[in-house]
Amino acid sequence: MREITVKLPEELIAAGLRLAREKDTTFGDVLRASLSAELKRGSRNAKTPNRADELLLAPLRVLLAVNFAGARNWHDLQSGLKSKGYALREAGGGLALHAYPEGTRMCKASELGYSYATLMRRFGQPFPNHSHRHLADRLLGPAWSAEPDDDDFDLIEPF
Repeated sequence: MREITVKLPEELIAAGLRLAREKDTTFGDVLRASLSAELKRGSRNAKTPNRADELLLAPLRVLLAVNFAGARNWHDLQSGLKSKGYALREAGGGLALHAYPEGTRMCKASELGYSYATLMRRFGQPFPNHSHRHLADRLLGPAWSAEPDDDDFDLIEPF
């Protein structure tokens, strides 16, 4: 190890000495451990939350509120959003709003106040071609995906 001289404020030295006493170690060990922990923390590839800025969300909520609130089905919602330059796309287990047609991700639908689960319940079906069908099964039950029975027919006979 190499020896260096570091100038520290008195209160930092006092806090470091207290910590060293509590941990039954030396002031040097405390400094080395602190510096190592800080270097590890800084080099970690921590996943940053993929969250939109509130300054972006507020105007989007206002602009798209009528489309989200008034839509009767997924097609109706997508048409209304596209008329304003936006579209919903699958994003993991939910949905994200993207600029249309460019495709730039704007925010999660839930950040606008409309979770995928809420919209799915309202429309009675999952988002078209959404790959996470387990949520639809849980929220809507297995009946939503039941195929119609082609053998069923109505027989109308004259009297």
